[in-house]
Amino acid sequence: MEKLFKLKENGTNVRTEIVAGVTTFLAMAYILAVNPSILSAAGMPSDAIFAATSISAAFATLIMAFFANYPVVLASGMGLNAYFAFSVVPQLASQGITDPWKVALTAILFEGVIFIILSIFRFRETLVNKVPKNLKLGISAGIGLFIVIVGLKGAGIVTTDAFATVSETGEAVVSSSTLVKLGNVASPEFVLAMVGVIVIAALWHFKVKGSILIGIIVTWVLGIVAQLTGWYHGISVIPDFSNYTVFAPVQSMAENTFCKFDFAYVVQNGVNFAVIVFAFLFVDLFDTVGTLIGVAQEGKLLNEKGELPRVGRALMSDALGTVGGSILGTSTVTSYVESTTGVAEGGKTGLTALTSAVLFLLALPLYPIFLAIPSFATTPALVFVGLLMIKNVTKMDFDSDIADTVGGFFAIITMPFTYSIANGIMFGIITWVILKVITGKIKDIHPVMWVSFALFVVRIVTIVMGVSS
Repeated sequence: MEKLFKLKENGTNVRTEIVAGVTTFLAMAYILAVNPSILSAAGMPSDAIFAATSISAAFATLIMAFFANYPVVLASGMGLNAYFAFSVVPQLASQGITDPWKVALTAILFEGVIFIILSIFRFRETLVNKVPKNLKLGISAGIGLFIVIVGLKGAGIVTTDAFATVSETGEAVVSSSTLVKLGNVASPEFVLAMVGVIVIAALWHFKVKGSILIGIIVTWVLGIVAQLTGWYHGISVIPDFSNYTVFAPVQSMAENTFCKFDFAYVVQNGVNFAVIVFAFLFVDLFDTVGTLIGVAQEGKLLNEKGELPRVGRALMSDALGTVGGSILGTSTVTSYVESTTGVAEGGKTGLTALTSAVLFLLALPLYPIFLAIPSFATTPALVFVGLLMIKNVTKMDFDSDIADTVGGFFAIITMPFTYSIANGIMFGIITWVILKVITGKIKDIHPVMWVSFALFVVRIVTIVMGVSS
């Protein structure tokens, strides 16, 4: 352990690192319940998604442990999975694509390969530095709101017809005069989801480890009670062990999602595919770097220049994890901010990450439990994670450059109101570039922003052409 992770040099020991790894796993194990719940909406088998989520998390985290030696744990990213299931897949389905989730997985594969190339040539850090701070923060806050909407709809807390149908261009069509309205407050899903949010919030206040996971479990157990007493009549929330086999999810993954790519779409619809890849790329880019910086600051891992040593290796771990996740059959794998919980327990090396990775693998045989957790029980997690992400709006500067202000604002409002993370990024960048030109600050526009602007303009043109045809 000393040779592998340099424990003494980092001022830690085996016990501390293992405790930190267990803590991080407990803080983010909710993804094993949430990710199958979200991605199954895209038409993918939930048991296969569970296996892909667990194995890809272990794979990417092991690379982080041994290659970068950081206490950072990775898994399928929140927000990116929602973009996958509720934005990309419906858009592709509206084009008559069979198994549109295969195209989405192909986009994630391309994203991961691009990240590997960018990491090799150290372009990734440069790209992040050239996007205005307000826009980065606005994108994070907007994703937070988007996740909240997904969670609230999943439990019927809010209902809407606005996202019930999709046009030929992939845009949401309002089919009712009511955009958003309150759901049935007497339904068990509504009541139990709200109880779960309160439980998580209370536990978070008292700094209880694994508060999000505990909130999910409490809500789920109450759901089981509601089913047994006859109050809840939806899909059974009781784990089914009747046909239990240890490796059933792995077998399902091998048969249904492993290497299920659609390269034909790439050739036939290059522009649309490029936009999908870019949206995944853009969001993951800032999410990963921001997470690494946050974890490094918490663990005092930055050097005297405020830089993170071996950052290239950490970013490469993320890129390889994304490629591995796409092959297995899950959405973009990224570094988790919940890693700070383990760092707060004293974790400083890859041994912390190794511990979490092992626990992800050990969770595989428990699939009947995780897959029985209903969407209303994962709603509290989505809502609370959304709260944590929307806090970024407090760091935005609304009194500085008008382009930064409006660009960040458009990123925030467009994501939830158009039900698309890609739209938020698109309108945020387009308005930022246009206002920079109008205000005479064209020199502030880095080439990467011009490329982004051009790509999204092409995307708008394709949407307009689709509508007119």
